[in-house]
Amino acid sequence: MNITLSQCFIAVDDHDKALPFYRDVLGLEVRNDVGYEGMRWVTLGSPEQPDVNIVLEPPLADPNASPDDRRAVAELMAKGLLRGVIFATDDCDATFERISAAGGEVLQEPMDQFYGVRDCAFRDPAGNMLRFTQPLPPK
Repeated sequence: MNITLSQCFIAVDDHDKALPFYRDVLGLEVRNDVGYEGMRWVTLGSPEQPDVNIVLEPPLADPNASPDDRRAVAELMAKGLLRGVIFATDDCDATFERISAAGGEVLQEPMDQFYGVRDCAFRDPAGNMLRFTQPLPPK
């Protein structure tokens, strides 16, 4: 049996703000952009990983969600408490420079971590934390 990652989802409250960040700043390619019942899903991915997709979805992609649930998700999102993804990079410092030069909201500058990676962190336009990691060479 073989199990691989196919898709992961990131909640965004404004696709038109999120799309330039993921497409133009991070360099992901747009693979699909669909709408349904007033909602929108944009699928992106790295050209180096054609079978792994990141889907930017509405904060609560359920047309039957209650107003209370929608409010709760919006509040969590506004606080930056919904998790994003961790990207791998071959050059953490260059990735940091590119994203910060494009106006990315810096959460953590590049630093070596005790668990064997150099990483940095940003918030996307919706407030999700995104980390970028590079393995440290063995000691």
